[in-house]
Amino acid sequence: MGAPHRAGAVALSRGWEVAGSYARTAKFHSSHLLQAETVKVPQMAESISEGTLKTWLKQPGDTVAADEEVATIETDKIDVSVNAPAAGKITEHLASEEDTVTVGQDLFRFEPGEGGGAAAPSEGTKEETPKQRATDKSEPADQQVDKSTPAPPPPSKEDIRAKDTAGVQGSDAKKEVKKDSKPAKKEESKPASAPRVAGSRNETRVKMNRMRLRIAERLKESQNSAASLTTFNEIDMSSLMEFRKKYKDDVLKEHEVKLGFMSAFTKACCLALKEIPAANASIEGDEIVYRDYVDLSVAVATPKGLVTPVLRNAEGMSLVEIEREIAGLGKKARDGKLTLEDMAGGTFTISNGGVFGSLYGTPIINLPQAAVLGMHSVKERAVVVNGQIVIRPIMVVALTYDHRLLDGREAVTFLVKVRDYIEDPRKMLLNA
Repeated sequence: MGAPHRAGAVALSRGWEVAGSYARTAKFHSSHLLQAETVKVPQMAESISEGTLKTWLKQPGDTVAADEEVATIETDKIDVSVNAPAAGKITEHLASEEDTVTVGQDLFRFEPGEGGGAAAPSEGTKEETPKQRATDKSEPADQQVDKSTPAPPPPSKEDIRAKDTAGVQGSDAKKEVKKDSKPAKKEESKPASAPRVAGSRNETRVKMNRMRLRIAERLKESQNSAASLTTFNEIDMSSLMEFRKKYKDDVLKEHEVKLGFMSAFTKACCLALKEIPAANASIEGDEIVYRDYVDLSVAVATPKGLVTPVLRNAEGMSLVEIEREIAGLGKKARDGKLTLEDMAGGTFTISNGGVFGSLYGTPIINLPQAAVLGMHSVKERAVVVNGQIVIRPIMVVALTYDHRLLDGREAVTFLVKVRDYIEDPRKMLLNA
């Protein structure tokens, strides 16, 4: 009786061991499935409910770190990044590029964990027996060999000599093959392109992005709604250029900010808006809203279109503070990092087309604002000063205004005050 009982116990223990390995595998896979998550389109802003999925930065099977960007959604105002909620692996895309996606829509599936979890063992892999594990542990790592494969016989002296001779010849052959293969590889990497035909009339259609569509809509709305009129003036930039030349190095050294023309024009506009408050107002229904603060919109050109980040409470800033804020907003705009808060509001706009060489033009009002100032390039011109013909750097400035809010007298007076402040910057200290 004793021997059969012992044999049965051994068989039973082996059975539990095998069953335990399958149970562990099943447990791993069940927890693996339970951990899978579906990431949805995030809340973008109160006024934005949908966007276009522009780019998948991660593909199924790619691992991601926590908070790493996975996709980019383009809206009519900003680009929204969709980030991984934790470290893990992307398993499936639930939308394609250029698809319109809405807030709360399923976007992709994601498996959290370091690297998205370990790969499941293949069916052909056999589990080690306890006896094999014990044998492997008893031997040093550098002496463990595969005992199922017989060791090859030692080579004879004739084989060694033949191998050395073949090695020398083979190395020369490899060099020749390598030399011959280089041009062939180069030819494969550059597929033959179709020859261009003289007088070609090809056309390419590109879908407008959401920001460009929104810009077109807003500009057309401005033309249709506002009673736009533009007045021009010329500014002698001699005093401001001399002021900038004298202090720009000190400002750069002390504040690490470049001193340009924008800060002076911003300050001059803030002072002029105090004297002509209608230029800083807006129409809401049948009421006019006047403001005692200036939130200045600065037009910035980006690859996707024109954006107007806002400089809050510009009336209380110094020239250095204005330059620092404008530089920061411009960098965020070019990097595509602007938020809705950066562009919301705005009571007056400055557009500097002079950086692109514009001589003069008529800017379009950024509704619901009442006016926009257009700066242009500085050109040396012959002008009459005190009865003498002299060469002076001249900038043409333009003010487009909504005639529903401003009459010609207020608009011209505003632009003349800006001109006077720029031509003699010391006047800004008297009214600051």
